[in-house]
Amino acid sequence: MTNEIEGLSEAVLFERVGAHVAMVTLNRPEVRNAVNGDVTRGMEAAIARTEADNQIRVVILAANGERSFCAGADLSVVAKGQASELRTERGGFAGFVRAPRTKPWIAAVNAPALGGGLEFCLTCDMIVAGRSAQFGLPEVKRGLYAGAGGSFRLPRAIPRHVALEMITTGRSIDAQRAYALGLVNCVVDDVRAAALELAEEIAANAPLSIRESLAVARIADDLSEQELWQLSGEAGQRVAASPDSKEGARAFVEKRAPVWSSV
Repeated sequence: MTNEIEGLSEAVLFERVGAHVAMVTLNRPEVRNAVNGDVTRGMEAAIARTEADNQIRVVILAANGERSFCAGADLSVVAKGQASELRTERGGFAGFVRAPRTKPWIAAVNAPALGGGLEFCLTCDMIVAGRSAQFGLPEVKRGLYAGAGGSFRLPRAIPRHVALEMITTGRSIDAQRAYALGLVNCVVDDVRAAALELAEEIAANAPLSIRESLAVARIADDLSEQELWQLSGEAGQRVAASPDSKEGARAFVEKRAPVWSSV
C-alpha cells in the first residue's frame, strides 16, 4: 500500500491495483476500524484522488483485520467532545457517505459491518461479502440513530419490511441472508480477490458509458419516470457522441478488444 496522497495517513491506505482499479483500505483494526479524524480526512483525500485520476475507473473499499469491517464512529472521539472531526462539509460522516462520486465503488466486506460499517457498505454501489460477514444497524440498542444514511438506504436496498425489522430491533443478518435479500452481490472466501475480479470486469468497459449509466441508476428511486426519461435521453446523447461509441462497434465487427479514448 502507498500513501503518497496528501491527507492520507496510516488510518486509510491507498493502492493502485492494475491499470484502472484503486483499493482504499480502512486500517485501524485495533479499534475495529472505527472512524476518527484520520479516517475522515483519509477517506475524503482518497475520494478526491480517485475522482481526479482519469485512469482510475473503479474503486474497492476494503478493511484490515478480522474483527470488524468498520464499527462506525470512534466513541472515544465523541466522548472527548470532538465529534465534528468525524464528518466533513462535503462528504458527511467519515468524509464519505454523502461525497459526490462518479465512479463505481465496491465494498469488500470480510468481517461484521454494523452501524456505520453498514452505512459505508450502503454508500458503495456493490458489496462482495465474506462468509463471516454480518450486516446490521444496532443503533437503537444504544439509544442512537443511524444518521449516516442507513435509515433510508437500507429500505431501498432490501425488502422494506425486512429493513424495518432490522432498523427497529437492531438485529443483524449473516452473509447468506444478505445475499438472499439482494443486499450483497456474492458471498466468497476471498473478498479482495472477488472484488478485484468484479472491478476489472467493470473497468474493461467504456468509462463514459459506465459513468453516465451509473449516474442515472443511482437516482432511479429519487425521481419520477418522466424526469428519468429526460436524464436518460441526455446521457444517451453524450455517450452516442463520444468516440467510444464508434470504437465499440468497430471492435465488435473486427472481433477485438476495444481501445477506449473517452474518460
